Amino acid sequence: MNKLDIKTRITILNLLVEGSSMRSISRITGVSINTVTKLLEDAGKACAAYHDVTVRDVKAQQVQCDEIWSFCYAKDKNVATAKAAPDGAGDVWTWTAIDRDSKMILAFEVGDRSAETARDFMFDLADRLASRVQLTTDGHGAYLKAVGDAFAADIDYAMLIKLYGEPTGAKGHERKYSPAECTGARKEPIFGNPDPKMISTSHVERQNLTVRMGMRRFTRLTNGFSKKLENHLHMLSLYFVHYNFVRTHKSLKMTPAMAAGVTNTLHDMTWLVGIIDAAAPAPKPRGPYKKKGA
Repeated sequence: MNKLDIKTRITILNLLVEGSSMRSISRITGVSINTVTKLLEDAGKACAAYHDVTVRDVKAQQVQCDEIWSFCYAKDKNVATAKAAPDGAGDVWTWTAIDRDSKMILAFEVGDRSAETARDFMFDLADRLASRVQLTTDGHGAYLKAVGDAFAADIDYAMLIKLYGEPTGAKGHERKYSPAECTGARKEPIFGNPDPKMISTSHVERQNLTVRMGMRRFTRLTNGFSKKLENHLHMLSLYFVHYNFVRTHKSLKMTPAMAAGVTNTLHDMTWLVGIIDAAAPAPKPRGPYKKKGA
C-alpha cells in the first residue's frame, strides 16, 4: 500500500488543526479527499488512545467545565426531513474540562446534553485527576447528580449561573444570531467548600472560542460542518492532543501538558505522525507469488 511522505502528512495535519476544511486541504496539497479522510481517521484513533493512556493522575487544583454546540449532517429540527441522514445526525454537544492553571484539556465527551452524557463525562474526568479539586460548571442541571455520583464528597464544587436580559436587536436575524446581554452572574456553592474568588468558567469559555476558531466543523453559518459523527470524533481527538502536547501556549511559553507536569518534552508534528504510525496495524504478509495461468 502506498503511504504519503511524512512532509505531506505533517502539512495535512497542520492544516486540519488550523481550521482548514478537508476539501481545501485536498486542493492545497494535491491529495485526494479520500486520502485526507483516511489520515484523519488514523490520526483520530491514535490520538484518542494516546490521550486516554497519558492524561492520568493530573495534579490540578482548579477545573472548569462547559459544553459547546455543533451539529452533524443536519440540525435536530431538520433531521426528520433530511435525505439519507446517517446515524448520529443532529445536534452534537462537546463537553470539555480544562485545568485553570495549565490550560490543559483534561477530559472531553461527545454526545447530547443529557444527564447520561454528563455522568459519563464526570466519571471520565474523575479518573484523570490525582487529588481533590475545586470544580466550576455553568448552571446546567445535568451536572448536579453527575458530579455527586462521580466524586461523592471528595470535591469542592460550585455553579456559576449567568443571568441574561432581553435578546439583542430588533430584527429577526439579529435576535437569532446575537446572544442576549449578560446582566450578571450568581455563584452557588454546591459541595464542599469552594473558594468564592475561584468560581469561574472564563477559561473554559475562552477555550470554546479557540475550538470554534481552530476547527472548521464548529464554524457557524458555513457548509463546513461534520457530515459523519465518526469524523467529528476523530477531529476532536486530533485537535486536543495537538493542543495539549504540541501547541505552545502564548502566555505559558510551553505546552499545556508541560505546564501540568504530564510531560517535560516539547513535541512537534513529526512526533504526532510517529504516534499515528505506531498505532497503525502491521501490514498483512503477502502470499507466495503465483504466475498467471498456473
